[in-house]
Amino acid sequence: MTAHTDKVIKKYVPMSETAFYILLSLFKQPQHGYGIVKYVEAITSGRLKLGSGTVYGTITKMLKDHLIVVYANEERKKTYEITELGKVVIQREMTRIEDLYTNVIAHRGDKK
Repeated sequence: MTAHTDKVIKKYVPMSETAFYILLSLFKQPQHGYGIVKYVEAITSGRLKLGSGTVYGTITKMLKDHLIVVYANEERKKTYEITELGKVVIQREMTRIEDLYTNVIAHRGDKK
């Protein structure tokens, strides 16, 4: 891993819920901002409704840090795509969350 990759991982992990869901929404296919908002709302069963300011603020930071790139830019609608660095970061966060979940399950068994 490069020094830049390590620096970005330290900056983003642990991730905010907004950052996590933005990268997760781009993991399988490129999407535009509104598509990200709708995807996140759908997979969280409406629990998380991202505001456009929050989404675009986080997207701007992720573009700067090379976690995502603009995939297409058509009629004022930008479509974003996750980069290899973005995939490394979200996979690191997924591993962290899996570890948390494993610990939760282990400790639930201790309480009755």
